[in-house]
Amino acid sequence: MPKIKYCTKMDNKTEIKLEDVHKSYYLSNGEEVPVLNGINLDIKKGEFVAIMGESGGGKTTLLNIIGCLHPLSEGRYYLEGEDIGSVRDDFTLAFIRNKKMGFIFQQFNLFTRLSALKNVTLPALYAGKKKEEREVKGKSLLKDIGLEERLHHRPTELSGGQQQRVAVCRALINDPEIILADEPTGALDSKSGLEVMDIFTSFKKQGRTVIMVTHTTEVAKYADRIIYLRDGKVVSNNYKLHSNY
Repeated sequence: MPKIKYCTKMDNKTEIKLEDVHKSYYLSNGEEVPVLNGINLDIKKGEFVAIMGESGGGKTTLLNIIGCLHPLSEGRYYLEGEDIGSVRDDFTLAFIRNKKMGFIFQQFNLFTRLSALKNVTLPALYAGKKKEEREVKGKSLLKDIGLEERLHHRPTELSGGQQQRVAVCRALINDPEIILADEPTGALDSKSGLEVMDIFTSFKKQGRTVIMVTHTTEVAKYADRIIYLRDGKVVSNNYKLHSNY
């Protein structure tokens, strides 16, 4: 794995640091479409952060950059002091994602042909863990969230709330330090959404860093801090929700 530059400006409490981050996409005719326009942001270890904003404001793009899914166009991205934003090697980025991060999505993204247990253990398989080790961990995670009787059920045999809990377990299988969630309650009813947010609250108690995109004020209130984006820029970055949001 190539050597990654280190940022000496970060204190040991800061896990993620973005400096003047820009991101553009390009249409087939070559036209540039700017999405992020100079993001400056620090996120501390163990912090629960919600990212809010209008549709098209850059929320998911920002989350994808933090998650090493999309390269940034300009600026710097430091993860635990290392200049991750300069890395373009797919193998290295995949290694960082699998080791450091767990992903939870609105549409669950489960494999319909696999059981709940196999869906949960798939990232551990990619990480090279032995079958017995990953199955023991997967069963333990599913038991912790009340799905020990659903180990061998496929996603189509589970409710939406159960599917999202399977997705949560999958995100935790490699013990990530950072949880990234894109509208994790968007496809759920209110009761299931509250159950999922209780799980997210437990992440913080475990010392994990949680970064969540949401458009729902009630969900965002679970976070320590609300980051509000508009037109690809941070317009609010506070520890209390403003009433007009």
